[in-house]
Amino acid sequence: MIEVSVAILNYNGLHFLKQFLPGLIRILPASSEVVIIDNASTDDSISWLKNEHSKVKLIPLDKNYGFAGGYNKGLEKLNTPYYLLLNSDVEVDVDFISPLLDKIKSQTNIAAVQPKILSQDQKDSFEYAGAAGGMIDYMGYPFCRGRIFDHCEKDFGQYDDAIEVFWASGAAFLVKADLFKKFGGFDAAYFAHMEEIDLCWRFKNAGYAIMVEPSSVVYHVGGGTLDYQNPRKTYLNFRNALHTIIKNQTSSKLLWILPTRLILDGLAGLRFLSRGAFSNLWSIIKAHWSTFFSIGSLIKSRKKIKAIRIENQISTEANEAGVFKKSIIWQYFIKKKNNFNQL
Repeated sequence: MIEVSVAILNYNGLHFLKQFLPGLIRILPASSEVVIIDNASTDDSISWLKNEHSKVKLIPLDKNYGFAGGYNKGLEKLNTPYYLLLNSDVEVDVDFISPLLDKIKSQTNIAAVQPKILSQDQKDSFEYAGAAGGMIDYMGYPFCRGRIFDHCEKDFGQYDDAIEVFWASGAAFLVKADLFKKFGGFDAAYFAHMEEIDLCWRFKNAGYAIMVEPSSVVYHVGGGTLDYQNPRKTYLNFRNALHTIIKNQTSSKLLWILPTRLILDGLAGLRFLSRGAFSNLWSIIKAHWSTFFSIGSLIKSRKKIKAIRIENQISTEANEAGVFKKSIIWQYFIKKKNNFNQL
């Protein structure tokens, strides 16, 4: 019986498939399968897969639905108990699946678990997208054990304890398939970036736990789809961050957090301006206007999310493990605390 579907979303990523897929196949346990969900690639990805790895399950989509929509479309065609979402630009060199599977089975309240994510280029350093587990501050700013804003720490084993976190990285995480479906999967409107935080926040608000299991290790190239300083990525990150807060934060906190976030976004825009990054500044402005025009749909999303939460919750109290009760902006930019263990 196939227990885990290792689902890789591909869009014109033939170079990554050639580089990393053979290694994944070599270490794959018998109870797992590799599934390539192709977002209507225009390179030779599909023909190469059919010629070189014909036994790999291929789910071709009719157009590019982005990370969120692409996974939703592809995963709905699978019937395995667990989905292991893995970026195409991730290298594995040992069985990383078994520790994740053991962890997610260890407690019924665990919805998802991520491995330790190191840099593929500098394998002694944490990688931006996930590091040793995702956290969030009380204002809704995400950061990681091992990565705060743009600062990635060296890995000395300082975060090798398996603990509960707030969110699991979309670069590599194992999730219970039934919960993924019950909670509606990713928000396809996000297209890419922060959709995993949104999903994990919905899990957490229903009482579920998100874990990191550092005995499982993968190596992520990072920026494989969009470079971290790409204006398109800036737009998606700022827009999706606001959408995530509006959809998931309590009403009483939202009343003051949202306007404060808009002000802080403005300060971030001034920081881009000081660097001459005018396109990134414009991305923030567009993200704000997009959010203003989406208020109606976001309110509808809040109501839908609440109904799903009530139907599937295991606790009436939100699980706040992984929430940093202080401002990560203040700690990082004012108090100059670059490392997670300094917080």
